[in-house]
Amino acid sequence: MKRIIVDYNKLTTDILNLLVEKYPDGYEYSDIIFFQNAEGKTINAVEVRTNDTIYLVKISRKLEETMDDYIEDENSFDEENFLDDNF
Repeated sequence: MKRIIVDYNKLTTDILNLLVEKYPDGYEYSDIIFFQNAEGKTINAVEVRTNDTIYLVKISRKLEETMDDYIEDENSFDEENFLDDNF
């Protein structure tokens, strides 16, 4: 199984979908994985998986904002479709 470290600015829609699906209300401290990278820096990440890949998505304030914005965009899209279909 492949392990890929992903920074928030390189998130694909697929990985963002996995994050939002796994952590719909945000992640908890217990969800965070701590490890050292090749330079010896401690990295904080959350994990999402597909059948063949484990993605370790680096945590930052931007990641939280990106997830929140994505959820809001999805919700507004759903509401627009609901309104269009029912009026």
